[in-house]
Amino acid sequence: MHELTKAPAPRRPDLHVATEGEFKGWRTWIRDSFESHVGPFWHRIEADGGVRSAFRVEKKHLNGSGNVHGGCYMAFADYSLFAIATHVLDSRAVTTNFACEFLDAAREGELIECTGEVSRAGGSLIFLRGKMMSGERLLLTFSGTIKRMKRKPQPQPNA
Repeated sequence: MHELTKAPAPRRPDLHVATEGEFKGWRTWIRDSFESHVGPFWHRIEADGGVRSAFRVEKKHLNGSGNVHGGCYMAFADYSLFAIATHVLDSRAVTTNFACEFLDAAREGELIECTGEVSRAGGSLIFLRGKMMSGERLLLTFSGTIKRMKRKPQPQPNA
């Protein structure tokens, strides 16, 4: 595993930092029940400012052939889009476009990691691309677009 960076964790109520285990010091969001169910997926900010996300393949991530299910790859890549966008995303957002190429299979016990970059960040849209690896093996390439969501005013109770 890579040496942990000393980058400070953003102060966010929806961000959990692991305090023990293989991913000690890594971060995950706790607001998404789907990702919590299919993960856990983790991310951290590297010393160079880049973002790395990772998870350890468990039996629950496998398809009937004993390989990581393609849907798990896609869910992790989508999680990684938001992790990669950490430096330019300061509000809620949704994925509006996602494309990927499946290149190789991973098996139980492997460490899967994603890295990537923001290709462009505009007023409401963020364009990103990344790659998913297990060691030196390229498993998946992906790209996506995230749309920033405007905060809706909270309804006021009638007085």
